[in-house]
Amino acid sequence: MPKPTTPRGRPPVPSPARSPRPGPARAGKEVRREEPPREEPGKLFRVAGLSAVSALFAHDAARVERLFFEERLKAKTGDFCKAMAAARKPYRMVEADELAKVAGTVLHGGVVALIAPRPVPAFDTEAAKRWAKDGQPLLILDGVGNPHNLGAILRTAAFFGLRRVVVSDHPGQALPSESAYRVAEGGFEWVELYRAANLPAVLKRLRESYRVAGTALGRGRAVVTDPAALAKGERPAAVVLGNEEDGLPPATLAACEDVLTLPGTGRIQSLNVAATAAILIHALAKPG
Repeated sequence: MPKPTTPRGRPPVPSPARSPRPGPARAGKEVRREEPPREEPGKLFRVAGLSAVSALFAHDAARVERLFFEERLKAKTGDFCKAMAAARKPYRMVEADELAKVAGTVLHGGVVALIAPRPVPAFDTEAAKRWAKDGQPLLILDGVGNPHNLGAILRTAAFFGLRRVVVSDHPGQALPSESAYRVAEGGFEWVELYRAANLPAVLKRLRESYRVAGTALGRGRAVVTDPAALAKGERPAAVVLGNEEDGLPPATLAACEDVLTLPGTGRIQSLNVAATAAILIHALAKPG
C-alpha cells in the first residue's frame, strides 16, 4: 500500500451540512420543516462509510478528490489509496477526532471521501420509450423532501437492481446531498437519477410506453391494491410517490392512469415513503 501523502497545508475542512430535522410524526408521516439542502455549484461534498466509499471507487473513482481514513481501516482502504496516488490526488490517514471534523459527524464509519457532485440529467421521454423495452419499472418521486428518505429509496433500488429513479422539479423535492449519500450506502453509484420538469405533462407522454400509477388513497377513483398487477400488461409500470405530508399534487395524480393503494389494517393511515418504495420496488423490479 502506498505511503499516505500529506498535501501542503491541511486541506480545508468543509463545514457540516445542515439538513432538515423532521418534527414529530403522525402515523408515519413525514413533516418537512424547511426546504431540503441544496449543494452549492462546484462544492465538494462528503461521502462517509466503507460501503458508500467502496461503491464510489468501484463505479467512478475519478470523482473522488480527497480521501481520509482511520488507521483501523488502513488495510481495507489500500486499493483506494493506490487509485488516489495514481491520480495524484491527496489522501491521508488521520485520527478519529480529525476525521469527525472532516465528516461533520462522528458517524463516519472510519473513512470519508470528498467528491464532485454528479449533475442530475434531465429526464427524456423519448429515451424512456427505449428503456421500456427492457421491462424495468420506473420509480418517480414528486416532492419527497426528506434527504434521508431519498437515500433510503436509492439504497433499496440498488439492492433490487432497479436501474433508474426520476425526481420531479417540485420545489420541495430532495436532490443528492451529503445526508442522502450517507443513508444510501453507495446506492447513488448504481442507480441513474433523472429530473423531470413539468411532471404532469411528462406523465401523460410517458403513458405511451409505461402504465403510470400514482400512490394515493383513491377518494372516488378505482384503486389497484396489488403492485404486481401493474406489471402484467404489455407496458412496464411507472409508479409515482409523493410527499408524506401532502401526498401527490392534484395535477400529478390526475395525469396517472391508475391509483395504487397498499391496503393495511387501518390502524396506521400510511407508511413512510421509503418503506412504501421498498415494497413497490420488491414487487416490480426485475434484478439484473
